[in-house]
Amino acid sequence: MPTCGAWSASLRGASCTRSDGNGRPVLLALWNYRGFVLASVRREFEARYRASVLGGFWAVANPIAQIAVYTLVLSEVMQARLPGVDTAYAYSIFLCAGIIPWLLFSEIVSRSTSVFVDNANLIKKLSFPRICLPATVVGSALLNFAIVFGLFLAFLLVTGRLPGAPLLALIPVVVIQVLLAASLGVLLGVANVFYRDTTQAVAIVLQFWFWLTPIVYPLAIVPKRFHPIIEANPMTGVIGAFQDVLLAQQWPDWLRLLPALSTAIVVAALAMRFFRRRSGEMVDEL
Repeated sequence: MPTCGAWSASLRGASCTRSDGNGRPVLLALWNYRGFVLASVRREFEARYRASVLGGFWAVANPIAQIAVYTLVLSEVMQARLPGVDTAYAYSIFLCAGIIPWLLFSEIVSRSTSVFVDNANLIKKLSFPRICLPATVVGSALLNFAIVFGLFLAFLLVTGRLPGAPLLALIPVVVIQVLLAASLGVLLGVANVFYRDTTQAVAIVLQFWFWLTPIVYPLAIVPKRFHPIIEANPMTGVIGAFQDVLLAQQWPDWLRLLPALSTAIVVAALAMRFFRRRSGEMVDEL
């Protein structure tokens, strides 16, 4: 995250009225400090790769490595279990369609969980809406996602597998996914200020959540008795939508996104209520 001096420079162009989400709507606070958030995202991205020889390549190295490992280990096993997809790249596309959006989700949740604690000095020294901190995390994660996803689309274009109009369906899917991840991140981030075990618990839960989501395996190979549990997972519908569009080249099943949408709305309401009630106590705890 940016240094205290960098945040101070960004704040010069923002309103000086104190707003932590207590007396002002969160969206209004974010809009008033939009320049502050965007400058922080840009500064964080530049700082991350400034001294790196390969620069922005490291933004894509992790997903590329993860996809390569799963492809090498599981491709021969899973290739025949993706019926109706006539391409040698079937399982690789299937993996990318799952891992890339999952990395966006997990980055937002995990980094937002620790964002208030990690920036304790900023919160105590500067006056700004604290919701800007998770907003910066979301912006940074979306930037990384855009880079990786853009390269993946280039791969689909080269291999002749680029979807047509159904690609537009991913816009609302990403919105739902980000709303869910950001809401969880804010809720867990505030909880982590008061209960420091939250960060470690979230890391473990995300590992189980990954394997309970059809990312490296298709839902078709899971025994039927477990389908209701996996379908209730809000990320199942999100990942399924990416797989429908990018692998099957068809419009997603919108009904499968209802668990994700309903969960995102409920968690967002809970997160904002919790944030407003406890944000004033953060400084004392930090």
